[in-house]
Amino acid sequence: MIARTHDVAAFTALMAVVLSQPLHSVTLATVVAAVLANQIGGIAPDIDQPTAPFWRNLPVGGIFGRLIARMMGGHRFISHSILGLALFGFAAHWLLAALHPIIPKVDIGLVWWSFMIGMVSHLIMDSFTKEGVPWLLPIPWKFGLPPVRRLRITTGKNIERFVVLPVLVGLAIWLFAQSYTEISTFTNQYIKR
Repeated sequence: MIARTHDVAAFTALMAVVLSQPLHSVTLATVVAAVLANQIGGIAPDIDQPTAPFWRNLPVGGIFGRLIARMMGGHRFISHSILGLALFGFAAHWLLAALHPIIPKVDIGLVWWSFMIGMVSHLIMDSFTKEGVPWLLPIPWKFGLPPVRRLRITTGKNIERFVVLPVLVGLAIWLFAQSYTEISTFTNQYIKR
């Protein structure tokens, strides 16, 4: 999937999880950090691709991208597996714990979960592509949905751009519309500034 699809999928997954849980008081800083972490999690598995937007937007990203890609075994290898999910989860938890003294009003637990939701959404979305995902590394089998490869989506082609992406956007809008009253009440009563 392309980066835009991963961004929307990560946010939609975050909305679905948040709206399925009882809402509780959080700081505005936590909300902002959680959405940012979710979007980073949504693209984090592609850190193993030197041409990913993440690397293209850094001044010397190409050099670092190639180095990281080699360290991770290439695109759709470690970072696209349960093992990679665990490694990224531990790294994100460590980083958030280290940053917590600087950002004490941010609930790092919620931010971490938002990051992980983004990561999982990335792996699920890539499972729908022809390439599939090696969920069970070090076992090198790539799994895809549906199991028949020719029925899966080709990354960046019209099915993704004109069907999958609009469906995800529509789902996010629908989730928001269905919960508008709760979101509005929550925003007015529970978000501490």
